[in-house]
Formats: sequence, C-alpha cells, structure tokens
Amino acid sequence: MGEFTHFNHEGRAKMVDISEKSETVRIAVAQSSIKVREEIYQKITNLEIKKGDVLAVGQVAGIMAAKKTADIIPMCHPIMLKGVDISFRWEEEAGFFHLIISATVKTVGSTGVEMEALTAASVTALTIYDMCKSMDKGMVIGHTYLVEKSGGKSGNYKREQ
Repeated sequence: MGEFTHFNHEGRAKMVDISEKSETVRIAVAQSSIKVREEIYQKITNLEIKKGDVLAVGQVAGIMAAKKTADIIPMCHPIMLKGVDISFRWEEEAGFFHLIISATVKTVGSTGVEMEALTAASVTALTIYDMCKSMDKGMVIGHTYLVEKSGGKSGNYKREQ
C-alpha cells in the first residue's frame, strides 16, 4: 500500500497537488436509492405531493450538490463541471417501491468527478426524503456507490454486479 496522499510530511491534512496531472475527459456514474411505500410512490408519480414535483426538485438538488461538492467535502478540488445528469427508475419489491437514482457527472480536467457523482446521488435521495417525510418518516435511503468511472491516471472502473 502506498503513502496516504492527503497528509503532508507532518502528518497533517493537505489538498493533493494535481498541477502535474494531465487533463482528460472524466466521467463518473453513482447510484443511490430510496425505498417508499406504495402510497408515496403513487403520489410522487401522479404529482400529488403538496411540496411539488418531487423528482424535478430532486434532480435540481442533485445538480446543485454536484456543483458544491468541494464546499462540503474538505479535500475535494473545486471542479468546473461540464455536465450533470440525474435519472430515475422505479423497481417494485415486496410491496415497496425503490426509486433508483443515477447521477452522471462529466468534466475535462486533472482530477476525477467520483465525489461529485456520489454527492449528487446522495443529495437527490435526501431531497426526496425531505419532500415526502410528512407522509412517512420510515422511508429508507439505500446503498450509495460508484457504478463506474473513466479517465485519469487510475484508468477505468466498472462495478461488478
């Protein structure tokens, strides 16, 4: 195992120097989910939530979160993002509905966008919870993980299912 990159010679936190890294196209896809009861699923899909269009607000929140990742994750570099896309799909299981959230983030730069994609997916799920919590505080936000990434020195990664 190599040296820790986020600590200086005194063992104190530092932001990694990326000034010598090549700029490449970098893409990351992350996924999260939220499990809801059928009543909430019906209200979300029929646009009957009093706070508004839950998925539209979730998308905007996820995009905003990707853009602000460096403000909340201490060692992340501010990145000029070239694109952020949040998409949704529903899966039914044992009387519950799982909203699967996918966040795709893209840039051209010298550091990756994995944290931006993970932050976008997470905040989207949190926003959906917030918009529906008056109906059910028992919703469950599921696993959040990197699905794939491309570009950069470490190369490509694709999660095995």
